Formats: sequence, structure tokens, C-alpha cells
Amino acid sequence: MILRADVPHAAPIADAAPAATGGAAPTRVSGLLWLISAAFFMQTLDSTIVNTAVPSIAEALAVPPLSIKTALTSYVLTLAVCIPASPWLTDRFGTRRIFAAAIAVFTLGSLLCGLAQSLPQLVAARVVQGLGGALLLPVGRFVLVRSYGHRDFVAAMSTVATFGLLGSVLGPLLGGALSQLASWRWIFLVNVPAGLFGLWLNRREMPEFRRADAGAFDPVGFVLFALAASLLLAVAERADARDTTWPMIVALAAGAVALGALYVRHSGRVARPVIDLGLLRTRSVAVSLAGGLCTRLGVSGMFLLLVLFLQMGCGWSPIAAGLMMVPQALGAMLVKPLIHRLLGRYGYRRLLAANTVVVALLLALFALPSAQTPAWMIAAQVFVYGLVMSLQYTAMNTLTFVDLPPEHAAMAASMGSTVQYLAMSFGIALATLLMAVFLHGQTPEAYVFAFRRAVLALALLTLAAAAVFRLLRRDAPSPAASTP
Repeated sequence: MILRADVPHAAPIADAAPAATGGAAPTRVSGLLWLISAAFFMQTLDSTIVNTAVPSIAEALAVPPLSIKTALTSYVLTLAVCIPASPWLTDRFGTRRIFAAAIAVFTLGSLLCGLAQSLPQLVAARVVQGLGGALLLPVGRFVLVRSYGHRDFVAAMSTVATFGLLGSVLGPLLGGALSQLASWRWIFLVNVPAGLFGLWLNRREMPEFRRADAGAFDPVGFVLFALAASLLLAVAERADARDTTWPMIVALAAGAVALGALYVRHSGRVARPVIDLGLLRTRSVAVSLAGGLCTRLGVSGMFLLLVLFLQMGCGWSPIAAGLMMVPQALGAMLVKPLIHRLLGRYGYRRLLAANTVVVALLLALFALPSAQTPAWMIAAQVFVYGLVMSLQYTAMNTLTFVDLPPEHAAMAASMGSTVQYLAMSFGIALATLLMAVFLHGQTPEAYVFAFRRAVLALALLTLAAAAVFRLLRRDAPSPAASTP
């Protein structure tokens, strides 16, 4: 089957700054979408594939199941920390070389994950994997913006996001099947042939966008941001550790705030900061990032908790728990063709504010199932949840770009991806922290009780994002009104 974009071929957008080299529009748009879709698929697959394999990995490495969260958060945090370097790397070395390097490092990290013999080795390998994955999403988004323009970007991004969504849903299913029928190591080793295919496709399909005046990199800003983000995650990671004291938590949090403040001061003094906070003066950018942060803090750990609920609380097998993620993909794919039309009719403000409330309500409803609940009822909940989350993610991801000129596309893509993965890492840490707080014992009943309390708390946090999206102007541009 040939993947076709639902948009016409678009001429590249000229930069207001010095022009990019190699700026011809891609002649094989379907091939380009295949490449970026495959990259999104691999990245989202590895953000979720560990979920259903958590009990198997914990047993093999002789550690408690909740401690495997470090293998999840280390990967996602590495993505968030390294993504801000993507605009400069793209401008300096070009999209084709950077995308190829990202695929190669990601594939190497996957191989190392499959060979890991202990939890520290697995975490280190996940960091290597994250170093490569950090460039896949922002460079892919940047190429889509440059190749399609504002008018058709939402449709192109929806096409690509469908494959990313498939990765996030098939990840738990594949992780469960491989850990039950073969070995958990294969959940990482399957990326190796996919990575080799991606390198071949990159040479054929990736257009070359590159700036002649990339300028100097901002190493001080990069280090300040990386340290601040790492300390914030350390706060969430250490909060439920037995050897952690409140003075340690306060010290870590104070260090993160101090480093963040230093970065804000530093970014105003350099010509090209690693994260351009000046873009936040555009209301749609600020609301998109803030609303996306609140939303993902509430929903990012949801499926990890659901897997623990099904396997540890209800006694389901890894494959059965993984199969329960499939209805999410069906719901997501069902609504994808309608998103562009819905945004054009209702606009970002009304649609995101209302849909976020629905997301919070659906999260709260997950507190109702028990070990005796029929599987079809849980599947129905997951299906509806996938439907509304598909609309939520696509709207949040494209809102960042609607008011920005094309010369800011790379920075906006970097900032959007950074906030997305920071929120995911914090969200996973927060979800496991809540689970640990409410978990009293290792019985199935204890896991059911902890799951119910945790999802109710996450629903309240998600509800706060609806108020953030209401800060958008009533006349915020919709895709139908955007012009290239």
C-alpha cells in the first residue's frame, strides 16, 4: 500500500533570515512521510514498549516492578534534555545528516538495551537510545513545516502522528507478547533492522534544509537547562525512595529552581539561546506549551498504571494486558480524518478547552473497573479514551506553529518536543509516585486500590489544563484559516 499525503505538494517557505540550502520541495512526498512516520513510530514505540514488560524485566533483573520506572524516565528525560540542541545541529549540519545520525545512535542504543545485564546497564543504554531519539521528532516536524507550509501542516502531521500513535499502542502489545513468548530483550532488538531500513530510506527521501549562518552553539544555556531538568526529575524519582529525606528533596528542588532562573537570565543575554524564551511572547505558543505540560503530566503515566492494574491487580497475562491497548489505536485512527475539519469549524480555543474536560472525566472513570469487570467494558473505555486523546495531541502539537513565521519553525519544533518529553518523564514519575503512596502491600487488592486513587488524582491535574487553553484568544487561527 502506498502512503499518500492528503495534501498537495507544497513549495518550501523562504526564510526571512538567510535562505536554507537545498530548499527544493521533496519530489517524493509519500517517501518522506514514510520516513518521518517510521521515525515517529520507533520513538513512540520505545516510549511505551517497556510498560507491559515491566514485571518480566523486574523479575529478570531481580528488582521491584516500580523501580523499572527509571528505565522509562531516563529515556524520556534524555529526549527532553537533548532536543534543544536540534535547531542548531539542523542549521549547522543539515537535516539529512542529522536525521541519519539520530537513527544510527538510536539503533545502537537499542542494541545495548537488548544486551543489558542489570538495571544500571539498562538505564545507561536507554540514555544512549534517547540521545538518538532526541532528534527524530523535532527534525521530522521541522521538515514537515518546511515542506508543506502552515496550510497543509495539520493534515501532514495527522498522517505522521497516526503512525506515532500506533507505536505508542503497539508498544505495550509487542512488549507483552515478546516478554511472554520469547524474551524481554527482543523488545529492544527489533529496532535494529528497522533502524537499518531507516538509514537507507533517509538517503533516498530526506530533503536537505540547512542555514548558511548557523552561528555558535550555546553550551552554557544547554548545560543549565539540562541540569535544571535533571534535578526536577530527581525530585520526582527520589520522592518515594526509602532513603530520601525532606532536606534532600528541598535541596534538589531549590537547585533546579536556581538553575532554571540562571538559564532565564542567560537566555536574554545571548543572540541564539538553546531555547528561545522570546517565542513565549506569542500567546498561542505559550498556551500550547503550558496546556500541553499540564495535560501530559496527567495522562503520560496512565497506561503504565493500567498495565500494573491489569497484570498485578487483575492477574492478566502480559499479552492480554497489551491487547487492551489496541482499542486506543482504533479510536485514534477513527477520529484522525475529522481533526482538521473540527479545528477549522470550532478553532483551537473551544475545541481544546472542551476536549480537555472530557479527557479528565475519562481518566476519572478508570477508577471504576475492578478485577471482576468484563474485559469488553475496559476495552470500551480505552477506545473512547484513545479517540479523545488523538484529538488532544494533534491539536496541542499543531497549535505551537499557527501564529509563527517559518524562520522560527525549527525552534518552535524543538521547544514543543522538549516540553512534551519533559512532561512525559515527569508524568511517568508522578504516576508511579502516586501509585507508591497509595500502595499498601503487594496483594492484587492493594494494586487495585492504589490504581483507583492514582487515576483520580491525575484526573484533577488534567482538568487544570482546560483553564489554560481558555486563555487563547477567541479569534485564534484555525487550520482552515491559515495561509502558507
